[in-house]
Amino acid sequence: MKEPRGESVSHGVYFVFTLVVTGVGWAIAAANTGIAYLAVGTDWIPISTGLIGCLTFALLLCLLHNAWWLALVSFLPAVFVLVGSVQYAPEAALDVRGVRESVRITADSAADGGSNDHRFTLVGPEGRLGEPLTYSGSNPEWEVGDRLDVISDPEGVVPLEAASDVDPDGRLGTLGMGVAGWTGITLLAGRRGFVRRRAGHRVTLGDLA
Repeated sequence: MKEPRGESVSHGVYFVFTLVVTGVGWAIAAANTGIAYLAVGTDWIPISTGLIGCLTFALLLCLLHNAWWLALVSFLPAVFVLVGSVQYAPEAALDVRGVRESVRITADSAADGGSNDHRFTLVGPEGRLGEPLTYSGSNPEWEVGDRLDVISDPEGVVPLEAASDVDPDGRLGTLGMGVAGWTGITLLAGRRGFVRRRAGHRVTLGDLA
């Protein structure tokens, strides 16, 4: 008896589909960065849209590869895409229009040990700053008495940050690494997916293992 032939898939059509998925990944990264610019100061908006975009990209990879595991792998570069696209806009805003000044920490709201949310009171050359430096965590890198440079937004939209933490080029690099990872995974998914479909493979729950 003859074995059943695999599903015939046009190389051209599958190549175009691979390019489309690659383009969608780039578009998601670019669009979410733009949303972060429009909603600067309101991080939950680009975080929400970024998560939706990352899930959409993973589903497209599923269709392209005809299996689930490579789509799950895509969530690693998705973290870079999400972090880079969300954090680039506010840090770029501080870098462009922010006011830098040297300050001294005079008080810590979590000094009594009752909270992990630190709000450092800052005093500059012209007196106490109206906005504190915030840190969420149990081991801040600053303490009372330390001197540091901070950058504040004169428009009051972006929270004040330590100057050493404002690195828009680094955030853009993080975004680029995520997009590069997505691109590599998509090309691999396109190649493997074509071979799997030619063999007549279908997605099953066993592909999750």
